[in-house]
Amino acid sequence: MKAVILALVALSGITLASCKKDYVCECTKVRTDSDGNRNSSADGNYTFKESRIRAEKKCDDQEGTGSDVVGDYSRQCDIR
Repeated sequence: MKAVILALVALSGITLASCKKDYVCECTKVRTDSDGNRNSSADGNYTFKESRIRAEKKCDDQEGTGSDVVGDYSRQCDIR
């Protein structure tokens, strides 16, 4: 019985460890001009060694709005 439990624990550990891999989060700044045209530019890539769900959460945390010398923008990030 102990051998079966130990085997299940080991298998669970291997399964959980294999779920983690590198996910790349790609971010862009999106600006809308006065005519309603959208312009986007690359704004960084982030690599997360996590499960897909955690990597997506961390990537979503990179999103937001702000302003710089050019003006206001929104920052959109996606796992690729």
